[in-house]
Amino acid sequence: MTEIRLIKKAKKGNKHALLQLVMAERDAYYKLAFTYLGNSHDAMDALEEMIVTLYEKISQLKNETSFYSWSKTILANHCKHVIRKRKKLMLLEDLATVQAEMGNPSSEINPYQNIEQNLDIQQALLRLNADQRETIELKYFHDLDNQTIARITKVPIGTVKSRIFSSLNKLKEYYGSDIHGSN
Repeated sequence: MTEIRLIKKAKKGNKHALLQLVMAERDAYYKLAFTYLGNSHDAMDALEEMIVTLYEKISQLKNETSFYSWSKTILANHCKHVIRKRKKLMLLEDLATVQAEMGNPSSEINPYQNIEQNLDIQQALLRLNADQRETIELKYFHDLDNQTIARITKVPIGTVKSRIFSSLNKLKEYYGSDIHGSN
């Protein structure tokens, strides 16, 4: 069944169709929640909350083609709520832990080749402010487009682009002029 037909069924109250949509992107949802919350338990709780919210509010979705962007925004908002409750900002956890918890040691989850590189990247991310770090994580670790990042972070798309540009410049300074493979 096509994605659009599933979304239309879900909008009419079909729980099975909604669950099929969520399950099709479960790994992406989990990785997004885990990035924000830093542990499997909280990530799974956020996913459950997202599913409930999707079921309650799917009739409000105007554009079926933006379902995944809309649902990831809802998930990110749930995660931010949990973080606010804890009153602390979570940094990106060791991606090897993500692999172990997901039971998938493939490089599709961890774009870094080894722990040393991972630690180096985490060290570089610490040089960014919280907003820049969040934007970079959403853009490059979750491969989200600028419009979706703008929705998740509740800032204009120009601000997203500015954060990416300034973050990449900071990271370029940290790594030297070799960040894009050129001198």
